[in-house]
Amino acid sequence: MTERHTGGCLCGAVRYSITGKLGPVVGCHCSQCRRQTGFYYAAVNVPRTALSVEDADTVRWYRSSGEAQRGFCSNCGSALFWQGDEAVEVSVLAGSFDEPSGLVFSHHIYCADKGDFYEISDGLPQYDRYPV
Repeated sequence: MTERHTGGCLCGAVRYSITGKLGPVVGCHCSQCRRQTGFYYAAVNVPRTALSVEDADTVRWYRSSGEAQRGFCSNCGSALFWQGDEAVEVSVLAGSFDEPSGLVFSHHIYCADKGDFYEISDGLPQYDRYPV
């Protein structure tokens, strides 16, 4: 049987489902992710083809750089997705999944850019960039 995972925004206007096994949670500490969420970005990469969004018209996309855009609910403002232009995957914010999610943290990226108001002390691998 194929796994199915669901989630959505704070107000419930955006709901999504993902078919297939979920990968690990990655924490991104870059300044853009911190500014969007107020802390660091914790997300799971999934194939674009595995993600189905109900009421996709409610999702708004903000072009945050020359290579990527960020999806959020136009009603409540919940950050939901990060999508690289050339990527076959989309990042889905871990906190938006319905529980029990079964998600597990794997590592942290862009740690050299992390905020000065916290420490990364969970013992997981830390990278200054996205590891190849």
